[in-house]
Amino acid sequence: MNITADAVKQLRERTGAGMMECKRALVETQGDLDAAAELMRKQGLAKADKKATRVAAEGVVVIEKSADSRTAAMVEINCETDFVAREQDFRAFAQAVAARALAARPPSLEALLAARLGGEGSETIEERRRSLVAKIGENISVRRFTVLSSPDQLGAYVHGTRIGALVVVTGGDASLAHDLAMHVAASNPRHLSTQDVPPEVVAKEREILTEQAQGEGKPPQIVAKMVEGRLRKSLSEITLTGQPFVKDPDVTIEKLLKGARAQVTAFERFEVGAGIEKKQDDFVAEVMAQVKGASPAPAPSPAVKH
Repeated sequence: MNITADAVKQLRERTGAGMMECKRALVETQGDLDAAAELMRKQGLAKADKKATRVAAEGVVVIEKSADSRTAAMVEINCETDFVAREQDFRAFAQAVAARALAARPPSLEALLAARLGGEGSETIEERRRSLVAKIGENISVRRFTVLSSPDQLGAYVHGTRIGALVVVTGGDASLAHDLAMHVAASNPRHLSTQDVPPEVVAKEREILTEQAQGEGKPPQIVAKMVEGRLRKSLSEITLTGQPFVKDPDVTIEKLLKGARAQVTAFERFEVGAGIEKKQDDFVAEVMAQVKGASPAPAPSPAVKH
């Protein structure tokens, strides 16, 4: 039976469930929206996914390496509170997802969620996630993953459980690769080198620096030199090769790599909750709103001085 995208969308809005589950329910109920919603409630899927509207900005970053340490998977698994992020079942789930990502190397997040955690007939990652949501009572999401490989060295580093980094290195040794991963975790470079910075980013930065320099009342020829100098400094701060090495700030990563006859070809950095807009509940405002909605309270008695 042909299930339309609009029908899937409507069911997702009603249940808050995932696209694949909605489509499966609609197929099973011959496209009947009400029957599909009821089926998902019976299966516990809709109940669990009502929590999907809540912000999951806590969680863990987990790295799983291959036996030869030349391939690694890094995943970010989110939950709502740091309490659950420390919970054993949640940690075990995150580790299992990382191990499956390493073994399967899926092409997309959707494919990872559909991957089975064991042999044929075992539950998928998405099914395990739903079970965990129903058990723990918090929204849990597999937010992102990456799998990187290196013919030589692969640096991997996890700071606590919240920041992880992978660095692909050609040349050098395992110690250098580890130090580079630790540097990426600490310094958060956005690009590998200045050549990798998008032209529109460079143009916008030059525009901002030009306005700043012009505001200082310098002659045009001086402004041009000031802008280029400041632009180089600005770009070095956001590129891996231009940053000072965290273990020796007198040496840039570029010089460190040259000295080791090594090169970084790729890197990834995950930080728990990065880019997620976490809702901040204003408890005082919430209480005041309730007070205003209630009947007026009696006026307080005048203070008695002692």
